This record gives sequence, structure tokens and C-alpha cells, in this order.
Amino acid sequence: MGLTLTEKIIKSHIVDGEMKKGTEIGLKIDQTLTQDATGTMAYLQFEAMGVERVKTERSVAYIDHNTLQSGFENADDHRYIGSVAKKHGIWFSRPGNGICHQVHLERFGKPGKTLIGSDSHTPTGGGIGMLAFGAGGLDVAVAMGGGAYYITMPKVVRINLTGKLRDWVSAKDVILKVLQILSVKGGVGKVMEYGGEGVKTLSVPERATITNMGAELGATTSIFPSDRVTRAFLKAQGREEDWIGLEADQDAVYDEEVNIDLSELVPLAACPHSPDNVKTVEEIGGIRVDQVCIGSCTNSSLQDLLKAAHILKGKTVHPDVSLAIAPGSKQVYNMMAQCGALSDLIDAGARILECACGPCIGMGQSPNSKGVSLRTFNRNFEGRSGTKDAQVYLVSPETAAASAIAGVFTDPRGLGEMPPYVMPERFCINDNMVVPPAAPEDAEEVEVLRGPNIKPFPVNTPLADNIEAEVTLKVGDNITTDHIMPAGAKILPLRSNIPEISKHCFAVCDETFPSRALAAGKSILVGGVNYGQGSSREHAALAPLYLGVKAIICKSFARIHRQNLVNNGILPLEFVSESDYDGIEQGDELVIENIRDIILQDKDIVVKNKTRGTEIPVKCQLSERGRGMILAGGLLNFTKNS
Repeated sequence: MGLTLTEKIIKSHIVDGEMKKGTEIGLKIDQTLTQDATGTMAYLQFEAMGVERVKTERSVAYIDHNTLQSGFENADDHRYIGSVAKKHGIWFSRPGNGICHQVHLERFGKPGKTLIGSDSHTPTGGGIGMLAFGAGGLDVAVAMGGGAYYITMPKVVRINLTGKLRDWVSAKDVILKVLQILSVKGGVGKVMEYGGEGVKTLSVPERATITNMGAELGATTSIFPSDRVTRAFLKAQGREEDWIGLEADQDAVYDEEVNIDLSELVPLAACPHSPDNVKTVEEIGGIRVDQVCIGSCTNSSLQDLLKAAHILKGKTVHPDVSLAIAPGSKQVYNMMAQCGALSDLIDAGARILECACGPCIGMGQSPNSKGVSLRTFNRNFEGRSGTKDAQVYLVSPETAAASAIAGVFTDPRGLGEMPPYVMPERFCINDNMVVPPAAPEDAEEVEVLRGPNIKPFPVNTPLADNIEAEVTLKVGDNITTDHIMPAGAKILPLRSNIPEISKHCFAVCDETFPSRALAAGKSILVGGVNYGQGSSREHAALAPLYLGVKAIICKSFARIHRQNLVNNGILPLEFVSESDYDGIEQGDELVIENIRDIILQDKDIVVKNKTRGTEIPVKCQLSERGRGMILAGGLLNFTKNS
């Protein structure tokens, strides 16, 4: 029996456990990346581990999220990250160099390597055949220190692509179709492995768009084979020596298979407020548009922006539309300028933003109240844009540009014949905005610079024998990390200050929660299905930890968030029967007795509802290592005690 591409890379990197589906395995990590919204905390945790120099083949710190410097906080964090990177052997991508996933794809990613990053869209690296995972900052810190990265051995789903995309239908439409088929929870515990003859028709940027938004499926990661297309991309980047050919065996066995004929796809859009609420552009009809944003780690490549520039050339953005465009990297920006495409965008009336995440994380360009915003981004969660009542649609660059001119939702297929877009044989290569680390012999002289906004992160205490606490919040299904710990220009600068940022925890759901939880001292939260979907931000675990949350009981968890809870010693409990969700209300007093002994011996757990006089069975599925982490009060304590 042959191996899938996923299994081949896992087999060559496994250092703990066996390749048995559903069991925990530890993987050797070749590369790591961080970004500044999560990186400050990751490096504080790395420093706390006492490791002097990273042990990976390549670790890169990117500045791409908190680039709006309206106060000292972001600039101080950037300075801290730059200094700690220089001291500890980490490459530093300066502000303005671009979005981590776009730059890493261009300059550092290698087929067949493992990568984890403190950003949920790290699977973008799967576009060149990497096994790339989004993870919490503490997991990244451990990997930088030479530790293994632990996941549940995933199922592998083959997404079989046939045919070829028609004019004005793009890679964004491919992944939106996958989301329409599988939903935002359809990828949990699975790797999406793309294969079939249709793969050969997709460029590396197109493949990266698809693997990027695999995060919205809840997937462990997504991956494409490394083939001639991959080799041509790396050669154009001056990195042909990094290429190796990688593909699944012909007789590989998959757990599931999804078939998609690329030639049958049409322009699609994800409607408010979920990436899987997908309809055709034709179905949506001519809705008036207030704003269009093109960019983000999903659709800011040179290929994406050349298509947008072609559509906009000689035209003017509709007077009722604000069009913002953010190139994904300095390389993309430079090449757009050199070929004249940037001038076409400017002439059309586009507002050119810096090479950063920007509007995707609510860092500027919030829509008007009740505004309709078409975005080439990966998430359209309610309020994520910075405007709570905005109606955000996720679309391709082609649909975005066509709609910006028309002022209404527009199917780009009406634009006539699409010109051929050929990737350049040579990209503009200038890594002058990437700072190498100090040599090991010079590292001791490097001073780590800390600003006043950098506060110590909360560290949990070992698990108590009993938990008795009030349910301070009950929420529904598909609660995202944006609900738990919002992003945006006002809150993101507080990422290195947990006491301050915790004041915004769950503010989208209940503005009174932070003060009530802090006053309670300790509490339990209750949630529905797919709790914690979305980004990898461990602040969605750190802020509740600071506010005294001891356990979360829900119907099911999203993968990364569940791991972040375990990493920080918060009990992730699931209802044995989902109907028991209705038997707990906010304000109820719950008791979990002998929980330390129960976790230690892996026994059944019963939650007593003192308020209602009932007992509710719950489960806490943990590996032996996971039990040790929970008992110790989190990964940091567990690592120190090991």
C-alpha cells in the first residue's frame, strides 16, 4: 500500500508516536514563523524557556499585523521582536517587507519541509509542498527550542481536481467551492491533499490561495504536490536548489475523496458572516457595493494584482465605492511599479496600502455603517472588519475589481476574453528588508529592548483537586477567536499586555463578561459546536486564563484553540450528549470533584450542576502528554518539570 504525500512527510519527520490515525504524534519542525500580533508573546515564552538560540533550520519573525503606529505600543513591540530575533538566531522581516505567508512562500519555504507558525494561515506553505501548520505561540516557542510539535495523526482527504478553470474563474472560487461542500468544520482532524490532472493547471500563487483558506475548513493543514510548476516558481525566485519533487504514490489510500471539475466552476462569494455561506455571484445579484479591498495573505500575489490592474486599466472606480489595495510583499509592490501595473491601479482611483495584513484584521479601512464590503480575504466574521454591522463578502480579485468599477456585485465573466497571465521567469529579488541574526559569538552583546506595554504573561497553577465555579458566560455554535479575543486597530496593540487586553475578552458577545469574570475569581464557560474556530491566537486562551476561567464545556472544539487551552492548563471538556448543553445556563454553579485524580487516571468525568440539582457527563480526550500538561497547569510548567 502506497503513501499519501502527507504521510510521506510525516514519516520522514515523526519523532514520537506511530502513524496511526487518531493517535498523538510528535513531529520534528524544520522552520517556524511568527507575526507581530502573536510573536511578542511567543518570544516572551521562548525567553522563559531559557534556550539561548533557536534549533530549527530557519525561524523568521515577521512584522505585518500591527503596523498602524497610532501610539508607542506597536513600535515598541516591533523593536522588542527585532532585538530578541537578533539575539536568538531568528531572521527578522522588517515592517514594509510584506505579509508573513506571502514572503515565506517567496523567499524561505521549501518542499518537503515542516513549518509551524503562530498564525492560522501558515498552511499557505502547502502551496509549494510543505507540511505547514498554524499553531499557538507557545507551540512555536517549543519548536524553536528544539521540541517536537504534537498533533493528532490526521485523516487525509484527497481533493481530486480535473479540468481547467475558465476565464475569470480563479483559485478563490476553488476553495470557496470546497468550503461550500465541506463547511467550516468539515476539515477538523483532516489534511486536505490536492491531486489530479487539474493541479498541473494551477500556478503556485493559485495553489497557495487554496491552501491558505483551508484554515477556514478547520483542517489540520492542506498541501499540493511539488512538481514542475513548483520548480519553475522557485527557479524564478532564484531558489531552484530548494526544489525537490514530491507526490503521493499511485496506490495511496485516502480516508475520503472530493471531486471537483475546475471547468464547471463559476465565480463564487462567501456571504455574511461565514466563509462557508457560499453562493454564486450570479445568485447574489447586483447588490450595491460600498467598499472593495484587494489583498491579504490569500490574494495579494503578483498574479492576483496583475489581474486586478488589467481590469482597472483605463477605468475609474465607481464614485460610491472605496477601493483599497494592499500588495502582499515588497517584491510584489516593486514588480507592480516596474511593469506599470501600479500606475494603472493609482490612475483608476485605488487607495494603495502598505504591504501588510491591514483591513483583513480590522487594522484600518473599516467599512461605513451597514456597508457592503467585498474583500479578497479569508474571513468575514461579524465585526472582524471593525464595523459590527458591515456586510462582508469574500470574493476573488477578479470579482472585486469588476465590482469596484460597476458599483454593484458584478460577475467578471462579462469582461470578455481574459488575457494570458504568465508568471515571470525571474522575480525581483531584494532581501534588504530581512535582517539576519547576530552570529552566535556576538549574541551575548545584543540587548533585548522592552517597552512599557510588554507585561508578563499569565502562567497557570497545577490543576486543583476540585473545581467549583459559576458559569459566567454561555455562548452558541461556531464561536470564533474573533468573538473571544477581537482584533482591530484599538485592541491589537495590546497583544503583549494580557491584563489590558483581557478587558476586551468576549466583548463582541457580552461587554460585561471581563468585569464579571474577574470579580468571580474563577469561572467556567459553556459553548456550542466548533468553539474557537478561526485564528491561532493564543490570546483567546491567555485572556480567559487571566480572568480566572478554569474549564470550558462545549459540544466540540476547533483544533488549534483546543490545543491552546491545553497549553495553558484550561480544561477542554465536551458534552457526551450535545442535548446536555440545554441543561446549563449562565449563572449556574458547577462542581467538578476529584478532577485531578480523574485526569491522572483517565476516568469518566461528571459535572454537578448545584443550581439545578443535576449531573452531566462530559469527556476530556487527552493523550498521556496532554494529561501531563493539564495536571502541571500548562505546557510551560510541563516543559520545565520534564
